[in-house]
Amino acid sequence: MAKTPLYQTWSWKRSLPEPFQDEEPVSTDVYSKYCMTPTKKSTLHSASLSAILAYMEMDTSVTPGSTSESAFGTQGEKLVAEYQSRTGEIHAVVFNKTNRKFTAGRFDIADPSSNTKVYSIKDSGNTGTALFFTLIPLAMEDDEFKEQYDVLASCKALSYPDMEEADKAAYILCDNLYRRIENADGLGNDGIKISIPNTGNVQQLTPLNLNKGTYSPTSVLFGNFRIFKPGAKAAAAVSIDKDHFCGQYSFSSRIFSQKEQLLIPKLEDWYIIPPEADSICKHAKMTTGGTQPMRNFLLRGPAGTGKTEAAKAIATGLGLPYLFYTCSANTEIFDLLGQMLPDTENTAEAASGELPSLMDIQMDPPSAYYKLTGQYEDSITEGEVYDKLIEVIGLQAKQSEKDRPQGGQHFRYVETPLIQAIRNGYVIEIQEPTVIANPGVLVGLNGLLDRCASVVLPTGEIVKRHPDTVVIVTTNTNYAGCRDLNQSIISRMNLVIDMDAPDTDTLVSRVVNITGCTDTGTVVEMAKTVQEINEHCRETMINDGSCGVRELISWVQSYMVCGSVLESANYTVLSSASSDPENRAEIYSTCLEGKFAA
Repeated sequence: MAKTPLYQTWSWKRSLPEPFQDEEPVSTDVYSKYCMTPTKKSTLHSASLSAILAYMEMDTSVTPGSTSESAFGTQGEKLVAEYQSRTGEIHAVVFNKTNRKFTAGRFDIADPSSNTKVYSIKDSGNTGTALFFTLIPLAMEDDEFKEQYDVLASCKALSYPDMEEADKAAYILCDNLYRRIENADGLGNDGIKISIPNTGNVQQLTPLNLNKGTYSPTSVLFGNFRIFKPGAKAAAAVSIDKDHFCGQYSFSSRIFSQKEQLLIPKLEDWYIIPPEADSICKHAKMTTGGTQPMRNFLLRGPAGTGKTEAAKAIATGLGLPYLFYTCSANTEIFDLLGQMLPDTENTAEAASGELPSLMDIQMDPPSAYYKLTGQYEDSITEGEVYDKLIEVIGLQAKQSEKDRPQGGQHFRYVETPLIQAIRNGYVIEIQEPTVIANPGVLVGLNGLLDRCASVVLPTGEIVKRHPDTVVIVTTNTNYAGCRDLNQSIISRMNLVIDMDAPDTDTLVSRVVNITGCTDTGTVVEMAKTVQEINEHCRETMINDGSCGVRELISWVQSYMVCGSVLESANYTVLSSASSDPENRAEIYSTCLEGKFAA
């Protein structure tokens, strides 16, 4: 089984590009130096070979006066490419060499400004050629690959006078690339490490990030870009004036109580309003009054990208109170909607246990059902028992205090922040739903998120969603313990925005504004070190901690107190990165000691 979707079984069965379409796909005579298997062989791979040939067609050192519609450039640690597919699309790809992840999208050649489409690696979808195409410069850092690339390029320039020579070069190139990607973990610096979800769905390029120049090649190596904007700089977030943002996107002239006014977030002086927050506010405001206003939004990205702060900023821009609910692995639908809890305020008898608890229902549904009805049903389900409990509680609620049985357990309904927000038209942030062990839990909110806009509480009450209610789901991506969101939830989000990890300049600016540290040069080095620690942890599979923006802020603050970068690192970035002393020692020697020893 392939370690990456790029080399799934079906990918080896696709027809080879010209002039190799009739050649023998497998060779036992030639192979790359990275072939370490007992049985030596190499296999021509359609997608990777097509990418190599397409890169040659674009490479002006190989094809002078090239008319290729593809383009290639760099942006710091990012490789930026536009590959013109044989399917009639432009495949725009960004490869981040720091986190080894791709971001991609498909665009119509006839209308490059059209909305991006998902790039998905599967038999009935995309082959991955555009991703291989983007990796070619990394591949050519290897002497063997570069040598055989030049050999094949010479054959191509002469219209392949010697197919045997061309075949030999193609075998080695395909084998070299295959083994350096699939066996990257064991090849050190020779490996090409990439990260692609097992689903094959590559993180999507968003119009927002394209428009603001997030991925703008600062150096154009070949071709003319049509999707990306070369040399463009991301719009400065400071351009969003707080005075022209706070409360400027309100839906109506609502009057809030003093308590509600305290729930409307106040932006700190140091806070820089992200363009994502401004965009969501505009979408929510401009669609108000329509048949289906935009009120559901998903913000996802690595920890430290400011998702929660952005959610608070959105509430500020809309002039609405803000509440949040943080999910855990054990979160159930009852936790989101509210629970019936024993009422122990007035009598000790309330704890008598006449009715089963929620734990009783979860652990032993038949016995819990027996407590409620006097009947024992082996096949009874947890949901059926819960429904019966609600029925019984409802009957209790209808009784007057004097008629209620003495000594019985009384219950009261406790409302969650989610329901409060739904009732009253607030901004509600649902944090980290991807950590929920049961991925189907959020499906219970589908009725609340779609046009039905209502939910049934444990009391039986049907709560209609207030038209001003804004739901913001925020979640980390690709972290231990995180699961994929249910597709039915994603489909109910009006906007899905991927927030990127901040670059060094943005990170430094944010930290300096928060901490007030004036030693900017040291903060720059500290920010670069945090990024290096993250990369080191990924490469060495150290995954029992975290090291991000929050840790950097603490590190800088500690440095301002004690005056020592290394001393302050011990109790901030190092202690957070791992709980294992050996791991911390390794991180210290690799990422910190040599840089800050002096």
